[in-house]
Amino acid sequence: MRFVPDREHRGYAATVRRLLADAGPHKAARAWAAGDQRPGRALWRSLADTGLPALAVPEEHGGLGWYPPELASAFVETGRAGVPGPLVETVALAAGLHPSTPWPARLLTGEHLATVTDPATATDPATATGRASAAEPTSVTGRAAAAGPGAETRPGVGYAVDAHIADLTFALVAGGLTTAAAVGTPLRSVDPGRHLVRCVPGEAVSADPRRIRALATLLTAAQLLGAGEALLEGSVAYAGQRRQFGRPVGSFQAVKHQLADVAVALEFARPLLYGGALAVRGDAAADPRDLPAAKAACSRAAHLAARTALQVHGALGYTDEYDLTLLLRKVRALQTAWGTLAACRAAVLTGEPLPG
Repeated sequence: MRFVPDREHRGYAATVRRLLADAGPHKAARAWAAGDQRPGRALWRSLADTGLPALAVPEEHGGLGWYPPELASAFVETGRAGVPGPLVETVALAAGLHPSTPWPARLLTGEHLATVTDPATATDPATATGRASAAEPTSVTGRAAAAGPGAETRPGVGYAVDAHIADLTFALVAGGLTTAAAVGTPLRSVDPGRHLVRCVPGEAVSADPRRIRALATLLTAAQLLGAGEALLEGSVAYAGQRRQFGRPVGSFQAVKHQLADVAVALEFARPLLYGGALAVRGDAAADPRDLPAAKAACSRAAHLAARTALQVHGALGYTDEYDLTLLLRKVRALQTAWGTLAACRAAVLTGEPLPG
């Protein structure tokens, strides 16, 4: 199977990149982490104006069609820019909610953000959030108790990113999709712009949960790839500026090898991402295992890019005020979102879908 983006595909991705370059996404991410969602929401409306969520909805239902490869390219750019908010979940829900429900049309305009519980956090969100705050119980049972009486025993209870500020919240449960209500306080995350909130299911909703899960997994992988590419670009630039022993550190062979390893990992992950996009699109030549393979490859490549960036930047990489930190933390948080590395590997080996 061979996939080559056409001119329109490449042009749209370039448009999204230019928009984000001019929009100050890192400022929006810092504002989001501080509790001010206005810049982030304005950025999402600008992205929606390009037709981004409409690429997940057929034309007969008000969208532009079903274009997972184009969506993947667009979300590579959102990952590269570190855009905050539950954009992955919003687009996945726009794609999976039945058109007879009142919500999809609201998601196409960019006026609403939606979120849904992530099956990857159903057991323990500790890896997805990085760590709980000192005020939060550290065990899953303790967190459920903090969320409210009976929450820990209620079937389908899970965690959704930014449920405390989303306009619409849903829950993926064994029987499909339901509305959901956020309970408890948001858990602190290794990514300060990303909070998981415990949710309990409500009324059943007509939707395609498999499409929601599949698209969310694909778009999370795309964001990881974009973040990894941005980290590599920043590391290469910094290695040419930082000097030790009278020479740029980028001239040292050990550093060159590290950066080259990252470049190779990212280059190998990109075709797997588009293979996963074709699997989500339903192409006959695609294999269902292409999607978990894409998530695993993008997770590993982004993780390698983050580790290398931290080493190349030295102490500067630990500085909160430096924009590199936003991407380092986002990679760590997204690695376990919508399919952990272990779950993705198991899905590739067994051919079974990702759990949840």
